[in-house]
Amino acid sequence: MKIAVATSNPHKLKEIQHILKDLNVEIVPAEALGIDFSHVEESGETLEENALIKARYVWKQTGLPSIADDTGLFVKALDGLPGVRSARFAGDNATDEENVKKLLNLMKGRKDREAFFKTVIAFIDKEGREYLFEGKVHGIIAEEPAGEGGFGYDPVFFYPPMKKTFAQMIPEEKNSISHRYRALESFREFLWKRLSSSTGMGH
Repeated sequence: MKIAVATSNPHKLKEIQHILKDLNVEIVPAEALGIDFSHVEESGETLEENALIKARYVWKQTGLPSIADDTGLFVKALDGLPGVRSARFAGDNATDEENVKKLLNLMKGRKDREAFFKTVIAFIDKEGREYLFEGKVHGIIAEEPAGEGGFGYDPVFFYPPMKKTFAQMIPEEKNSISHRYRALESFREFLWKRLSSSTGMGH
């Protein structure tokens, strides 16, 4: 079965393909199907709304089962910011570095550095039915960036059980505990059940 993915982020695509690799599905980026969704505005107030906006657009354009995700970093001391605006925290075309810099400036001198990452995956099957899956991971905001791997806020998201930031982890480590992994695991379980059932998913 072919599933269209609404992402142009190669890191995300790799993670999705890696986690779903043991299923009989082909994960195809929407761009490879000639779909440009860069103009699709993520105007939702929640991660759930944004993920659905993107998945619906790709599903309508392709007619294929489609997935999209939205991820946010929620910092307790900042009342949940950057939250749904995580990717655009320092401005609409902000780089990862600019977003991290803004976050660290706001966190200067704060004792409570608790935060969590949350990913929501929206899946629309061939018939247009919509499903949502979520994953969360708790950590703390580091005083300064550390590590070369990952992307986004990974260099400042410190995960106490492993005593390192997401950016200091090798992909296998991060993929075994990350928010996206947890959301994808729920989705994988759902897909596996659907694929094993006699009704299948429609090809």
